Amino acid sequence: MRVPQPRPSVPLASSLDDPERAGDLTRMKRLATGLFLLAAAVFLACVLLGGDAGSWVGYVRATAEASMVGALADWFAVTALFRHPLGLPIPHTAIIPRKKDQIGESLGTFVQENFLTRSVVEAKLTTIDVPGRLGAFLASPGRAERLAGDAAAAVTALSELLRDEDLEPAVADLVDRKLHATPAAPAVARVLELVVEGDRHQEVMSVALRGLSRFLQDNRLVFRAQLGDASPSWVPDWVDDRVFDRVFAGLQSFLEEVGTDPRHELRRSYDARLRAYVHALRTDPDTAARIEDLKKELLEHPAVRAWSGSLWTNAKNAVLSAAADPDSELRSRLAGLIGDGARLLQHDPTVRELVQRHSHSIAGYLVERFSADVADLVSSTVARWDTEETSRRIELQVGRDLQWIRVNGTVVGGLAGLVIYTVAQLLG
Repeated sequence: MRVPQPRPSVPLASSLDDPERAGDLTRMKRLATGLFLLAAAVFLACVLLGGDAGSWVGYVRATAEASMVGALADWFAVTALFRHPLGLPIPHTAIIPRKKDQIGESLGTFVQENFLTRSVVEAKLTTIDVPGRLGAFLASPGRAERLAGDAAAAVTALSELLRDEDLEPAVADLVDRKLHATPAAPAVARVLELVVEGDRHQEVMSVALRGLSRFLQDNRLVFRAQLGDASPSWVPDWVDDRVFDRVFAGLQSFLEEVGTDPRHELRRSYDARLRAYVHALRTDPDTAARIEDLKKELLEHPAVRAWSGSLWTNAKNAVLSAAADPDSELRSRLAGLIGDGARLLQHDPTVRELVQRHSHSIAGYLVERFSADVADLVSSTVARWDTEETSRRIELQVGRDLQWIRVNGTVVGGLAGLVIYTVAQLLG
């Protein structure tokens, strides 16, 4: 048979242990006890005087006797709530210690059925300008900056919970699988289409031609030396110079002609071939397969794999660096978004109506979803409270008022005794 484990006790809030309340309770106990002792002293005096002192003694004695009875009865009733009177295990005493768990369950059920209901929460929300209050909260001076800082701190705390050695391979694997699963040919075709449609390919060609021309001019002596080395030794240098100058000038002239003539035949051929290649990427399986092979070879390259593995670390470090800097663009943008949201919540009718309506739905859902959990939290928390400490703290909170019951019992009992004795005398 499995023995149930005792539940760990939960301390009550320290605010319940109020020295001022404790002092008031002590004074009220002394007052109530003092009244009882006063009634007892009067009763004893009346007994000692006897009836020979006058008929008034009977009236005073009856009053004092009834006061003692009322005081004792109410002392017993008040004490029985929190402990056994005089330490005697009298049945139906020490009610709060004995019924603490049942009180907790009843309290949780009471809260759930009377406070945590959709109708109660929605009725309350209809009297509250939810978007206005939220907007005013967000728009208070410095609030956006503080919330942006809190969000940055939350991001930093979250990053500390996530281990790099777990996330780096996961991110790298995700990127790798996504890139392998994405066909390369359609993407390349689309990029080339955009280039051709914007006539950017011709601009690229013009830049390439100008660059080639500058490269040839900058290395003219190098090419001349190469021609001299390749030319037969019996050919005079002046012949090599003539040949080189003519060829070099012709090549430069051709590059300039192609570069300045947008309708040059080479450009039209280049345009036609590029368009044909785009069409082949979309329709020819062999062309698409070659692109896929190139993509796979590129993805398997160690440099690319190292780059995909460092994506998480680089992104995390960038975000954390921006989050830690109060003047960073990230913090500024986040604060700006919060400020914009505050203005919309305060002044935009559409946003205000939307937030107000959805606040009802969200609150109703949360209440229906978690009301039982809140009730269980109340009952289980009360059940884990220390019994004696709970009784002491509750007495500290309400005991002063309960002592008035003892005072009233003493006074009312005395008056009742006086009335009863008087009626008895009149009837006798």
